[in-house]
Amino acid sequence: MDNNNKRILLVEDDDALANVYQMRLEAEGFTVRRVANGEEALAAALAFKPDLVLLDVMMPKVSGYDVLDILRNTPETANLKVIMLTALSQESDKQRAEALGVDDYMVKSQVVIADVVDRIRHHLGI
Repeated sequence: MDNNNKRILLVEDDDALANVYQMRLEAEGFTVRRVANGEEALAAALAFKPDLVLLDVMMPKVSGYDVLDILRNTPETANLKVIMLTALSQESDKQRAEALGVDDYMVKSQVVIADVVDRIRHHLGI
């Protein structure tokens, strides 16, 4: 299935998990760039110009919340689709993400990769 070369920025500091997601998303026809921390994510969001960011929350240096906040307050990335994929399952964590303007919030322990692919397709309208 051709996903019109939609570009996904995968922000995940767990190499094993990132590799699984990258392989699956590429198999689904997406162009994927993976970065391992929030600082790289911000640079890549501008350089790679993704259609959607799959964003981990718990990362060294700059958290996913900070990345989301900066993306939303940067004109070039303000309208980027952002899905947070996180280990944080507290309602307060989800509410914080929603207050910052996240498009979707998925808890790693509660989803399988096919669910994530479905949500990506939904948000990209494909």
